[in-house]
Amino acid sequence: MTKVKRIAITPGEPAGIGPDLVLALAQHDWPHELVICANAQLMVERAAQLGLPLTVVDYDPAQPAQPHKAGTLVIANHELKAPVKAGELNELNGHYVLETLGLAADGCMSGEFSAVVTGPVHKGVINRAGVAFSGHTEFFAQRSDTAQVVMMLATEGLRVALVTTHIPLAYVSKAVTEARLQQVIRILHADLVSKFGIEQPKIYVCGLNPHAGEDGCLGTEEIDVISPALEQLRQQEGMDLVGPLPADTIFQEKYLADADTVLAMYHDQGLPVLKFKGFGKSVNITLGLPFIRTSVDHGTALELAGTGQADTGSLWTALSHALELVEKQA
Repeated sequence: MTKVKRIAITPGEPAGIGPDLVLALAQHDWPHELVICANAQLMVERAAQLGLPLTVVDYDPAQPAQPHKAGTLVIANHELKAPVKAGELNELNGHYVLETLGLAADGCMSGEFSAVVTGPVHKGVINRAGVAFSGHTEFFAQRSDTAQVVMMLATEGLRVALVTTHIPLAYVSKAVTEARLQQVIRILHADLVSKFGIEQPKIYVCGLNPHAGEDGCLGTEEIDVISPALEQLRQQEGMDLVGPLPADTIFQEKYLADADTVLAMYHDQGLPVLKFKGFGKSVNITLGLPFIRTSVDHGTALELAGTGQADTGSLWTALSHALELVEKQA
């Protein structure tokens, strides 16, 4: 029998749909304990607004973990900086959001939690609170003193990892260096083996330029940087790497049927395809961290907060993936 573990969940922006989604998932039984890093009063008020039954249990790390029971929430309470109204941002709560993320990350690193699942945050309101914040991925990397992490999204039948993440398009070609590409592929390969249990991952790699440069006519990064980096990893480390291939044809079934993941050079090269295929049922997974982290694939949807209309599919998928990875570690 699998040992019961603790999974930290951060609802994210308190005025958004994150609390709604957590409350909806809490209406179901889960095989591991879900610990919600949030303000307890916020969750009680949102449950009342949504008409959902809720019993709050104060989190006690000294007690053994118990499977989640439908209709309950185990909450590691954290104080808000200002009152919350669903759908209305308040920059005073920007620091609250980061503090809940820090609580979850620190618990994962200490072994208190086996994984963290994150709800959507609003980058703008956090930055307006005076904190330079570009995303969960970068936050967790800094918090865990991890030099390099890899962002990967997954949905049924497709995984897409990224060489670069949240940077302007004008900077991408300079950021795709041989050293960075090899580091990203090593992290991707290692986590596919250790966390996903794929013995010999097959990684398909996109080119950077249209038609993968077309023999240098449309750009030389494939010739100068990408191909040499891939060949060195094939020859010296035995990795199964295919490419670089044109991004406009790599997402065909004849390739995807054989691929454990596709590696895209930048955010909007790979993620539009994945989100078209599985928006609302895809999960963001941060590779390279010393702990398991999954997340939703969408934003805060302020207009839906407190209405009961938010789709739980992505958070359900994120939690299910986290539990699957945790059980593989057992």
